[in-house]
Amino acid sequence: MNNPMDNPYGLLAELTYACPLQCPYCSNPLELDKYRQELSTKDWQRVITEAAELGVLQLHLSGGEPLLRRDIVDLVQTASDLGLYTNLITSALGLSERRAQQLRDAGLDHVQISIQADQQELSDQIAGIRSFDRKLEAVKLVRSLGWPITLNVVLHRQNLDHIEGILDMAERVGADRIELANTQYYGWAGMNRSGLMPSREQLEHSERVVRERQERLGDKMEIIYVIPDYYSKFPKPCMDGWASRQFTITPNGDALPCPAAQSLPLPRANVRDHSVAWIWRDSPLFNEYRGTDWMPEPCQSCSRREIDFGGCRCQAFALTGDAARTDPVCHLSPDHGLVEAAVAEANDPSRANAPARAGNGLTPRTRQSKVQHRPVTVPTPATTE
Repeated sequence: MNNPMDNPYGLLAELTYACPLQCPYCSNPLELDKYRQELSTKDWQRVITEAAELGVLQLHLSGGEPLLRRDIVDLVQTASDLGLYTNLITSALGLSERRAQQLRDAGLDHVQISIQADQQELSDQIAGIRSFDRKLEAVKLVRSLGWPITLNVVLHRQNLDHIEGILDMAERVGADRIELANTQYYGWAGMNRSGLMPSREQLEHSERVVRERQERLGDKMEIIYVIPDYYSKFPKPCMDGWASRQFTITPNGDALPCPAAQSLPLPRANVRDHSVAWIWRDSPLFNEYRGTDWMPEPCQSCSRREIDFGGCRCQAFALTGDAARTDPVCHLSPDHGLVEAAVAEANDPSRANAPARAGNGLTPRTRQSKVQHRPVTVPTPATTE
């Protein structure tokens, strides 16, 4: 078991929620206006330094689209000077050759590029803008500069039937690693759950394909596959335990035990008001569900309580209105019927004729359809004081 007060090893820095894409599975918050007052360059540099002093080893730079921050190179340089492993998680729109070389010179260690599908039309429909060709060009650029590259693909009802083509594409472009993560239903993805949740048949097919590729490719390309929570017997552990190993800082400085925790009605902790060390060790937010003492039954007496830690607090709140409930994904949860109902809907034969690909209400023009796009946000100028 991990000591719940161990120092963290990873920081996810969500530099901005501004993004050129409009992906309907976006897990960023719905109320984006709350995050327009972004941390300054000096604020972020202080946060990165304090995180390193606390023991953080890995810095993941994300968003939104982190490349929209004009100070991204400066932040990478700060982290590199502190000896942190730096990872850029990006749509790759805005990754020009000049910017890429600057990031390389600043010490960026790794690049993760999001891909929506294996075909231009489908990928662009899901993303909400024409972006597929630009992403592939960015992949070539990253490879030419010698970076290891991971492709991130969020899987859902609209692209899951393309799993073979997606893996073919990853092999073709020379990806070192591909993360195939089924959608987590937070933020915009939560609003769009009925249009995104795959059928059991789709999942069974994708799992067969992934197993075959993993066996065939071996170490040539690492394939990470994450099944959707709703089809699992047990919930996934929340970040290996609430405030146990990693934490997130949002564009406005809110510190979170997990990327979706801003949805919970808990006291806030902001790096503008407190040090990173105080937030990690002493803040009420980070201690609320740390360890196992808070757990209700059936978690408290369950043999898995130090394996899955009661599941996801944000998912429990989204489904039941109570973040302290057992994650309804667990088959032992008294609220498991909520998940069973969602799965039954996704497998309803009457949905068989609905196209299982983007275009089924996924274009920005059909904003009132079941599946809605995240609005394009205009980036707030980042200060470089």
